[in-house]
Amino acid sequence: METRPLGRTGIELSKLGFGASSIGAEFGQFDIEQSLRSVRTAIDAGIRFIDTAAYYGRGMSEVLLGHVLPSYQRDSWVISTKLGRYAPKHFDFSAKRVSESIDVSLERMRLEYLDMVFVHDIEYGDVQQVIDETLPALKKQVEKGKVRAVGISGYPMKNFIRTIPTGLLDCVITYNHYTLQNDMALQWLPLADQYGVGVINAAPFSARLLTDLPLPPWHKAPKDVREVAAKASKWCKDNGTRIEKLALQYSVNHPGFASCLIGSAIPAEVTQWIDWLAEPIDMSLIEGVKAVLEPIHNWYYVEGRPENNDLDWPDFVYGGSKSKS
Repeated sequence: METRPLGRTGIELSKLGFGASSIGAEFGQFDIEQSLRSVRTAIDAGIRFIDTAAYYGRGMSEVLLGHVLPSYQRDSWVISTKLGRYAPKHFDFSAKRVSESIDVSLERMRLEYLDMVFVHDIEYGDVQQVIDETLPALKKQVEKGKVRAVGISGYPMKNFIRTIPTGLLDCVITYNHYTLQNDMALQWLPLADQYGVGVINAAPFSARLLTDLPLPPWHKAPKDVREVAAKASKWCKDNGTRIEKLALQYSVNHPGFASCLIGSAIPAEVTQWIDWLAEPIDMSLIEGVKAVLEPIHNWYYVEGRPENNDLDWPDFVYGGSKSKS
C-alpha cells in the first residue's frame, strides 16, 4: 500500500490507517475474536498504521492490540495512541498524568516505545494548559525514548490554527473535516505544511452519516442533515455504487493528508475497503454525490467548551446561522 510522509517526523504512514476505536466497542457490541482478526487483516493487507487511545473501551482497545502487535515485527507497523481523555467526562491534561498514561499504554500494548502520542480532544480542556504543560511534558517523553512524535487531536478547527504555530507539534489528527460533506480542514492545511506538521485525516464516513448504517446514539446530526445524507446514499445506489465507497475513495485520495483513519471490528469490512481503494475513482460520481450533499456542505456541530469551538468564525456558517446541534 502507498505510504506518505508524516510532516517532518521521518515517519511514513500507509495512506489508509486502522482506527482501533471500533475494537474498543465505541460503536456498540462486538466479538473479541473478530476484532482481533480485523487488526490482523489490516496489517496483513498492508495497512501499517494503527491508531488507538486510552479512552477507547476505557483501555480495552489498547489491551486487545497488545494481543496482536507483538506477533509482528516492530518496524513493520506504526502505532499511535492518545492521552488526556479517559472517560466521557473525565479529562486530565496535567504533566503528571502524561507520564503515567504513556507507561500504562506501553504496558497494555506490550511495547517499548510509541510512534506518536496525541493529546486527545483538547477542546474539552484549557487549550493554554495543553500548550504550556501537556505538550512540553510529552516532549520530555520523546527525550526519554518512549515516544517518537507528539501532537493533538480534536474536532474544532480553531484549535489547530492556534496550536500549530507554537512549534510544539509534530502531527495532528482531524476528524469529520475532510469528507464528501465537510472539507473545512483544507482551510488550515497550508499552515500545517508551513510548520512541517503532519496531518492525519480520520472518519471519512463522518461517524456513519455517510453510510447506510444506523447512526450511533451520540451522533449530533439533526433531522435535516440526516435527510440530506439519506438522499445522497439513495443517489449512489441509483447510480450503481455505494456512498461508503465514494466517501472512502475521496477522503484517502487527498495527498495533503499523511493517512486516513477508519476502523471496524469486522474483518470483511476491512477487506472491502482495501478492494475499493484498488479501484479507480470515478470523479463524475464524486461530483454527483457532492452536489446532493451541497445543502449540508460544511455543516458542523459543537464539541467541548464553547470558547474552543468555531461558533465565532463567520466563514463557518450552516444555513445562514451557526449550527448549535
